[in-house]
Amino acid sequence: MSFAQNSTKLTDDQIVTNRVASKLAGHDRFHGVNVQVDDRIARLSGNVELYIDKADAGRKAEKVDGVSGVRNEIIVNGKNVSDAELQETLANKLRYDRLGYGIAFNNLAVKVTDGKATVSGQVRDYSDRNSAIAIVETTLGVLDVEDEIAVAPLSIFDDQLRINLARAIYGHPSLQKYAMDPQAPIRIVVENGRVQLYGATVNEMDKQVAYTQANSVPGVFGVTNHIVVAK
Repeated sequence: MSFAQNSTKLTDDQIVTNRVASKLAGHDRFHGVNVQVDDRIARLSGNVELYIDKADAGRKAEKVDGVSGVRNEIIVNGKNVSDAELQETLANKLRYDRLGYGIAFNNLAVKVTDGKATVSGQVRDYSDRNSAIAIVETTLGVLDVEDEIAVAPLSIFDDQLRINLARAIYGHPSLQKYAMDPQAPIRIVVENGRVQLYGATVNEMDKQVAYTQANSVPGVFGVTNHIVVAK
């Protein structure tokens, strides 16, 4: 590469660097972020308080004209909290997520290792998935996030089954006590007419009643009972 070509390259990279820096400068949460562009690849470094700040900085940089890729090396300062404590905090938050928006039709699990939170399970739609990930990304102490959530395919048939299953299970006299619990302790996952039950009941009889009620709903192709009996 000639000197003139090299000078042009450096000038172009500096222009893009300034664009990215300007994009981030308007947000106080990015004040500790540094930007360097080389061959149209934006390298982000520095420190932020929350994982959501790291993720958002990367997303904003990707949208800047002239950026063809992003190396997000930002470090999340986080909080000195044990994996066990952080996992319990996240589990409690996710247990009540989407309250009033079909909470009973989602089943999520979370595991934390060295500050990295892996969220798995099944949800009804992308709004439910996005809500769960947002909770994890904005929790102090989370250093990284792995999304392993499966989103059910769109299906009017499955949507109607969900409603009928919820009525059959939570409307049964011996299970009505669970309907009063806002966390919806019996979770109903439906995909292509097949049903999986998750959550917990206080005894084996309630677990069996939930299974029997699910099987009784017309249109259900099969039921797998993962419900556990709470100790």
